[in-house]
Amino acid sequence: MRVRTPWVEALRKKQEEGIDPTKKSDVAATPSDRDLTPKRMADSYHRVVIPLAQDPWLLDNYLNANGHIRLGTIFMDLDALSGVIAYKHTGESVTTVTAAVDRITINHPLKELCDLELSGQVTFATGRSSMEISIQVAKAPKEAGAPVHPEDVLMTCAFTMVSLDPSTKRPVAICPVKVESEEEKRLFALGEKNYNTKKDRAKTGLRKQTPNDEESDLIHAMWLRQLEYHDPNNPLRKPPNTHYMSSTTLHSSQIMQPQYRNRHNFMIFGGYLLKTSFELAFCCAAAFSHSRPTFLSLDPSTFENPVPVGSVLYLKATVAYTEPVTTSSSSSSSSANTNDDPSSATTTTTTRVQIRIDSKVRDIEHGSSTKPTGQFNYTFLVESDISVAPQTYEEFMIWVDARRRAERVRGSIDGGGGGGGGGMAAGDGGGMKGSRKDDGRGVRVTE
Repeated sequence: MRVRTPWVEALRKKQEEGIDPTKKSDVAATPSDRDLTPKRMADSYHRVVIPLAQDPWLLDNYLNANGHIRLGTIFMDLDALSGVIAYKHTGESVTTVTAAVDRITINHPLKELCDLELSGQVTFATGRSSMEISIQVAKAPKEAGAPVHPEDVLMTCAFTMVSLDPSTKRPVAICPVKVESEEEKRLFALGEKNYNTKKDRAKTGLRKQTPNDEESDLIHAMWLRQLEYHDPNNPLRKPPNTHYMSSTTLHSSQIMQPQYRNRHNFMIFGGYLLKTSFELAFCCAAAFSHSRPTFLSLDPSTFENPVPVGSVLYLKATVAYTEPVTTSSSSSSSSANTNDDPSSATTTTTTRVQIRIDSKVRDIEHGSSTKPTGQFNYTFLVESDISVAPQTYEEFMIWVDARRRAERVRGSIDGGGGGGGGGMAAGDGGGMKGSRKDDGRGVRVTE
């Protein structure tokens, strides 16, 4: 279970003791002499089957109005499973939180309602405070214990979890992973590569460095094109299928209720933030394209500050980048650079749309400062020839950041890998290799 104590009991205990467990303390609660002996990957392996095809009332919680499985609900399950796996590796003396979702991609879309098997394990941990957990969602085998076939894998993902001292809220060391088989060496090496890639990208991010020469040229070209749109002596006007980024924004706000708290009772668990941000992103893509979007991937996204129970969560969705997808009678592929100037007209009928979700939190009295809680980046395919154009410098930076991310997504979808996703734990603890990612065009029962 994600929650072990009824809310009324947790609240009563907090009031009786007069201690706010969400505040930092100077006294560490994690034992300094705890055992940090390396653990095997298999020690943290966990598998759970969701019997959607067998239990209509359970299925009721997973379906949307069209009878499709709600991916946002699956995302909640993924985060909950990553927490279970993390605690199997770290033990109960630490607090483990979701730091990032490194990637969620669709491998093979479900074409029928069926039981789902969620499985995963810790695949990278060096003894510091963080670990990478690789998970897959697959069509459950008909026989218990049978291996999952690659074509039955619906979704793969990787979570980065960080262990903290429950009192001081500071990072604490955890057991490193002991690598045994060649497959485990591959998974560990992939996790190490992902870790180093994230560090390198942080150094070259737009908060650290200015756009490169190519990006600067693109920004300048778009700025000049928009000047022409407003020049009364120039017949050129903005194409009707191009929309300014500022017009694509959607907002939501909601009070964080205890029903979505984590196992430590007074903070909202990360899976709920994934669910709410995904559904707002879906609405934003639908409003932008006037069509029903198809989910392609959740791109590398971060959790910054915790969200307390009883606080107010603010979400802002923006169309950050669009990329046309060329089609032909025999095959389909994305055009590599046709959207470098998003104001230019295209002849394509489908578009990859990247939605950026920025989240912030404040207390209910709105007396404290607003804290950022995370940024989430979703990519959808829409049946529409449409593009977005930035106008302000801030919007140009959002566009550039999203363009970099889109290039990595394109490599994953069109190249069958290379997108930075984690290695996957299969039914025997093994990994998935070289799976071609979903291009968004197949028949599916997920949404």
